[in-house]
Amino acid sequence: MTWDIALAFGLGLVIGSFVNVMIHRLPRMIMADTHTTVTTPRFDLCQPASQCPHCHTPLKVWHNVPLLSFVWLKGRCYFCQHRISPLYPIIELATALIWSASVWYWGFNATGFCWAGFVTTLLALSVIDWQTTLLPDDLTQTLVWGGLMACALGWLALPLSQSVWGVVMGYVSLWSIATVFEHLTGKQGMGAGDFKLLAGLGAWLGPLALLPVVMLASISGASVGLILKFTHRLDEDGYVPFGPFLATAGLVVAVIDIDVIARWMGW
Repeated sequence: MTWDIALAFGLGLVIGSFVNVMIHRLPRMIMADTHTTVTTPRFDLCQPASQCPHCHTPLKVWHNVPLLSFVWLKGRCYFCQHRISPLYPIIELATALIWSASVWYWGFNATGFCWAGFVTTLLALSVIDWQTTLLPDDLTQTLVWGGLMACALGWLALPLSQSVWGVVMGYVSLWSIATVFEHLTGKQGMGAGDFKLLAGLGAWLGPLALLPVVMLASISGASVGLILKFTHRLDEDGYVPFGPFLATAGLVVAVIDIDVIARWMGW
């Protein structure tokens, strides 16, 4: 079991490095889609090769070793000596801990890998949404279809029918709330990415988990919004991304277990 956890930790470091690539590139890929021309250089998750975001010098292989390169380079680019964001090693370490914890709890098997992938996807979505207010379809749709497939294959305890209803109710519920809010206020309260994210959570947690998720996300999101407002750190448009709070609430509900929450709520 110890070797399994160690292997999962190493695998998590590698996956965490790729998560950093997704966090950095997916929003730019979305924005570039509206400005693409025939002569536009290829830009995706594979091309161009990793480079310093400041001096744009291509990195060597040993500059990309998860976690260790940051320590060896003392948090600075090897070429231009510009400071490297500490978010990179934090994401790598967090992903490694997610994978090792999942394997420790569920074992080195399909179920453990599924839940590790679930939490890793939520981590990537949360960071991207907080930084850019975008929730890429590449990740939200992966969450939806991944949950449905995992249930269909029996890798999750949730029945497939409950997973399907979780997707439908997750999307429709937030879409309905956002539509009514927009008609009443003339303002867009949340984007379609939030609907898809809740649909993805429904695929993994089932329809009964949706109300606790939305309640917890709303309370935590409103609390953080008020703190940012009173500390004068809220953006001029007053918008606080809802995705990170949905993702965190979904993780909390998944960890506590919906049956426990149902008893708390008297269901």
